[in-house]
Amino acid sequence: MAPIVITESLTHAYNSEVVALRDFNLAIEAGVTGLVGANGAGKTTFLRILLGLVHPTGGRVTVLGDDAIADPLAVRARVGYMPENNCLPKDQTAADFVAYTAEMAGLPTADARRRASETLFLVGLEEERFRFLGDFSTGMAQRVKLAQAIVHGPELVLLDEPASGLDPAGREQMLEIIRRLGSFGINVIFSSHLLGDIEQTCDSVVMIDGGHLIRSGPVSNAALTSVVVVDVLGDAAALANSLTAAGVEADVLTEHRLSFNVAADEDYDRVRDAATELGIGIFRMAPISHTLEDEFLVIARKGDL
Repeated sequence: MAPIVITESLTHAYNSEVVALRDFNLAIEAGVTGLVGANGAGKTTFLRILLGLVHPTGGRVTVLGDDAIADPLAVRARVGYMPENNCLPKDQTAADFVAYTAEMAGLPTADARRRASETLFLVGLEEERFRFLGDFSTGMAQRVKLAQAIVHGPELVLLDEPASGLDPAGREQMLEIIRRLGSFGINVIFSSHLLGDIEQTCDSVVMIDGGHLIRSGPVSNAALTSVVVVDVLGDAAALANSLTAAGVEADVLTEHRLSFNVAADEDYDRVRDAATELGIGIFRMAPISHTLEDEFLVIARKGDL
């Protein structure tokens, strides 16, 4: 499938001192994608550019094949949006509000009410759908905002900090709903400053720091050098010295344990060959896992961002 979002040299400056995005070149594939960065990193600006609500000061961007700058209405007809800020009318019921947004998206009245009921059931508000929004808790309001973003059956939904302000149980419930959207075939891009949420939920990630694009691709730690711990039947120091001489960075941890950095798959072969030459047996080899937060910090540090 073609990427759902493509940007070329995308840049946006609010003024000479505030540059929200700097020369973005990326392609976002279909699926659930996390947009990661600290508060003020440029995440919301990026989402608004995708919607055509903000015009970039440079570059190009297409969403689902449509030019978001030249034809923003074509994009918005196929996209749903959940804003971060509180934007719900307090004197409407959830059912009326979500049905109204469905009608605004072009659904006939009867279909809009049916879809509103189904969507509120999906987000877990079937029993509260006739209550006024002004009486809703933060978690319930977040679910209503999500419901209005997906009620018209968009091909892509943009979620701006969907778990913001939720308690741990509410956060987990929101993330589970987002995972279900992906299983329904709805593409998702959602922003968060919490990398753990992205790691649990997303297929791919776009990392932003200070307006710079620092990484885009699958949610994995492939960009980091992996560290592998090896337990041996023999002298760990001798094996570590042999690996270092062969160009593999290795450290002695205990008499029978060492670690080495994996820069290429061939490094595993070098460990095997060195152990064989020394007559040292290997009975355990296990990688040390890294989190997405580890990767973000390492990449940002390397780029001096």
